[in-house]
Amino acid sequence: MAVKALLFDFDGTLLNTNDLIIQTFMHVLNERFPGQYSPKDCLKFIGPSLKQTFNDIAPGEEDDLIEMYRAWNIAHHDDLVSQYPDVVSTLEQLKAQGIKLAIVSTKRNETIDRGLAILGATHLFDVRIGTDDVNNVKPDPEPVLLALERLGIEKDYAIMIGDNSHDIEAGHRAGVRAAGVAWAIKGEAYLQQYQPEYMLQHMSDLFDIVKEG
Repeated sequence: MAVKALLFDFDGTLLNTNDLIIQTFMHVLNERFPGQYSPKDCLKFIGPSLKQTFNDIAPGEEDDLIEMYRAWNIAHHDDLVSQYPDVVSTLEQLKAQGIKLAIVSTKRNETIDRGLAILGATHLFDVRIGTDDVNNVKPDPEPVLLALERLGIEKDYAIMIGDNSHDIEAGHRAGVRAAGVAWAIKGEAYLQQYQPEYMLQHMSDLFDIVKEG
């Protein structure tokens, strides 16, 4: 089956924001629950939306905790993110081949845009779906289906790519193939549990996947 579109998660897939996310959670949690959480505990918070996470941690306080999270995150964003090897060069070549590119993230659009600017990749994406665009975030299929609709691509011709279970599940629920990334902070073995059709060891693996269909 030909590949016409690649849908990417953002955090931990295209831009290494793991340190930023963990440090932000630790800042908020140490303020609210001193000494109760470690950086390792924060791994499970990577993937779900902030609203889901803080609703689980402190029901009724999620809005205040989200505000605290976003303020610290924005202030330290540019200093704590880093780039993965060959992400932008690979995307440029895929786009030159006529592949449609989209972002499907649980971040707000303005934060996605900030990360894209750091990557120098703003011009590469035909569509970007953030929390501002949907009622239900991944693993619900809504963001993936909306991306396909805006791209004008049928589900058989798309692949959803990400570093978390939510990405693989959302892709499968939307009826598209899914790929995990071996550089995920939770590890390749964790992602394999969700049976992605592909596992990227390097961003450039996408060339063979697209070529083979």
